[in-house]
Amino acid sequence: MKWDKKAVFAVLKDVANILLTIALGAVALLFGLLGLGYKSLPVIANYYEIFVWTLAALVFVVLVCYVIFFLMKKQALYRLIFCGIICADIFAVIFYAICATGIIQKINSIEALREMISGFGSTAAIIFIVFSYLQVVILPIPGSVTVAAGTALFGPLLCSLYSFIGILLGSITAFAIGRLIGYKAVCWIVGKDDLDKWLNKIKGKDYLILSLMFLLPMFPDDILCFVAGLSSMTWPFFLIMIFVTRIISCFTVSYSFDIIPFNTWWGIMIWIIIIALVVLAFYLVCKYSDKIDAFIKSKFKIKHKKSKEEHNK
Repeated sequence: MKWDKKAVFAVLKDVANILLTIALGAVALLFGLLGLGYKSLPVIANYYEIFVWTLAALVFVVLVCYVIFFLMKKQALYRLIFCGIICADIFAVIFYAICATGIIQKINSIEALREMISGFGSTAAIIFIVFSYLQVVILPIPGSVTVAAGTALFGPLLCSLYSFIGILLGSITAFAIGRLIGYKAVCWIVGKDDLDKWLNKIKGKDYLILSLMFLLPMFPDDILCFVAGLSSMTWPFFLIMIFVTRIISCFTVSYSFDIIPFNTWWGIMIWIIIIALVVLAFYLVCKYSDKIDAFIKSKFKIKHKKSKEEHNK
């Protein structure tokens, strides 16, 4: 019996992806537990066991969801979870560091944290803008994650402005790479499978569906910017569309995190409803994109233009 080398390699690759994600989840759990072990804050000391078991259960559930979505080939969902785990690792390491050094005892409120960040002056703002820029071009991190972190550090107004500048510049750069350098360059950056998947999804409906996707936080906006560069979308339309969608998403997400609390039952309920609505919108846009596109085109009499990639074939 001959072994199919490609099939074996594909299975080993899937197993490696799952094991890597589990390892990253274990890192988040480990550093989270190490940080909690210092019991630096009264609330942690009083409810230590609850925090420990909640953290362990949360990591377990997230990893199980990742494995399920991975096996079901729900790429957008397991990719989003993977990005969340990476962010959790970063936050867990930072949490451990500030607990081990005792800094967390000095930062007993959001205002105290903002005062400490303000001590870095313009450097902190520049670093955050650069990170927001790289988040679109290189880093596989959803924009809503960086905006949420920035809101805690700078407040909603400054975070919205900093995020908008970085994400807008990153989006234009990604579009330019797709438009000026082409398919092969984008394949090298984001991967051929992901790129081909999204090119097929927006084929013939790049103007309308892409605009909707940029408004929803669950879509991989880093890939979509590159995809837009390979589509039939023109520079003027992209610049106007990305300016409007980015400013709406940055300010909406930033002020939502600032206004809706996480420490009250009604705040948590509102966030659950918001997340459910976003997931529903994400599902509907993915499933009914053809019908949505056909309906809007029929109303506004929009004709399909061939994309750059179609012209090259």
